[in-house]
Amino acid sequence: MRFAFAATLCLGLLAPTAGADDPWAAPLPPVPAWSGASRDRVAPAGHPWITPAEVAGFRTTPSYDETVAWLQRLDAASDRVAMVPIGRSGEGRTLWMVVASAEGAATPAAVRAAGKPVLLAQAGIHAGEIDGKDAGLMLLRDVAFAGAPRAALLERATFLFVPILNADGHERVSPRSRINQRGPENAGWRTNARNLNLNRDYTKLDTPEIRAVVAALQQWGADLYFDLHVTDGGDHAYDITFGALGPHGHSPAIDGWMSGVLGEALTRDLAAAGHEPGPLYVANWVDSRDPAKGFRDYPASARLSHPWGDARHLGALLVENHSLKPYERRVLGTHVLLESALRALGERGAELKAATAADRARRPAEVPVAWKPSGAAVEVEAKLIAWRHEPSAATGGTKLVYTGEVVTRKLPLHTADAVAAAVHRPRAYWLGPQWDDAIERLRLQGIAFETLDAPREVAVEQCRLVEAEVAPVNEGRAGLGKANCRWETATRRFPTGSVRVPTDQDLGALAVVLLDPLSPESFLRWGFFNSVLARTEYVEEYVMAPLGERMLQQDSKLRAEFEAALAADPKFAADGDARLRWLYARTPWVDALWRVAPVMVER
Repeated sequence: MRFAFAATLCLGLLAPTAGADDPWAAPLPPVPAWSGASRDRVAPAGHPWITPAEVAGFRTTPSYDETVAWLQRLDAASDRVAMVPIGRSGEGRTLWMVVASAEGAATPAAVRAAGKPVLLAQAGIHAGEIDGKDAGLMLLRDVAFAGAPRAALLERATFLFVPILNADGHERVSPRSRINQRGPENAGWRTNARNLNLNRDYTKLDTPEIRAVVAALQQWGADLYFDLHVTDGGDHAYDITFGALGPHGHSPAIDGWMSGVLGEALTRDLAAAGHEPGPLYVANWVDSRDPAKGFRDYPASARLSHPWGDARHLGALLVENHSLKPYERRVLGTHVLLESALRALGERGAELKAATAADRARRPAEVPVAWKPSGAAVEVEAKLIAWRHEPSAATGGTKLVYTGEVVTRKLPLHTADAVAAAVHRPRAYWLGPQWDDAIERLRLQGIAFETLDAPREVAVEQCRLVEAEVAPVNEGRAGLGKANCRWETATRRFPTGSVRVPTDQDLGALAVVLLDPLSPESFLRWGFFNSVLARTEYVEEYVMAPLGERMLQQDSKLRAEFEAALAADPKFAADGDARLRWLYARTPWVDALWRVAPVMVER
């Protein structure tokens, strides 16, 4: 069935619709009744700017072409709305951003000249999670004309909206894109046309989609960045959850504004509209088969949107609607959230700008690059859906069954806010011009660096990889699962075109995250430099055996090290080739740059 359906998509035919009598229909848990006040935001039938999702009663979501056509019609009719192309997808679709402003700004210069705080919200980074697109269209309708229901929001803030970031995944349409999500009936796919997860690409920047949004954030001067998702996982009572990285990250001042001013406004306005806002961790069970074991925070990873935003001192919020709630409820909750955010930004955006400036001015001596669980769990109270366990022939044991009844429980929460690894901030990092793909990523990130116009000798520390293990392919790359350094001092001659990346800059923390060999999100760990692991010169036994014998006779210290290595590892002792390689590595004939990470550190 799966292969036949894929072939149907390739032929461009319509996918079948899953109905009530569909034998493959997902047996989802019962959904609690809901009648929120936000339903009054839905346009009545016949409204000139009713959105396609509203017309369909939120059963379906419009296609890429239908979405673009609706927006183009709005653009033509409103002097407050401008559609701007920000890039192209892998399959050639234009990636659109909509600029909504009271001034009718259509360029970055015009937005900056207006002097208002800027919210950039993107939908469809995972194209099956498309609530944000339909909510954003409704909000654009509500601000597009003077006298519209929420037009006043643009008097104090500017709204940038990317309706479909993963445009190619959006058009891989199926009624079976997510087995544990309630609508829409025609959802897109999680990954892009190259099967890459866009929300794992913020550090390596391999995809045109993330390159486009990273450029837009910089060029248009966004102060606040929303990444709109729909989470799966277990059942609970919340229909919308959100959060930033937290005070333990690189941007504590920004986090204070996000968790205080913004978080309080969003929570208040969502609750007033009949929604159940909650924390991000409620989707992350310690054991998905046993909710009683509680929740866990995942350690922050800068490959994701909101930890990346934290590393570059940008207010970044991850929004996760709950997949088991009906599509209408999820879309309306997102509409309320976006309106509330624009209002809070307009009223108190100056405080966010001040917090951003404070974080960008920080130069902590120790830069965290990884986090871990902080120890004992804390007890939290959460609104959940009651559950029980029943026998299951499928599992051979029991199965988890949600009853649909809302209950309040106290459960343990395991946080991940302790520093697992930190780097002492160096003066700078150095990289030769041959590593142009990594240098290009630095440029795209907006990180400042000096490019040599003449060769220069520099005293540096270099990481020699004494242990390096190529991991299975992840997000299209065979990176390093293990990378242990032996640090060495050296004087290196960097040729013309080499770059020096100082850490005394606004994006200094992000530079450390991307460049330091100790960082799990570094270019080294993502596999940009795997070629240094290859040996390109070897030695034959007839040369190395007599040379090794001479070395052991003439150097008593070396002989003692060799004998200790033999005694410690019988397998090594029995391997003649390994013994010769050990000795060869201690000769001046060996490649001095073998296993040396190309990023050099200036202390």
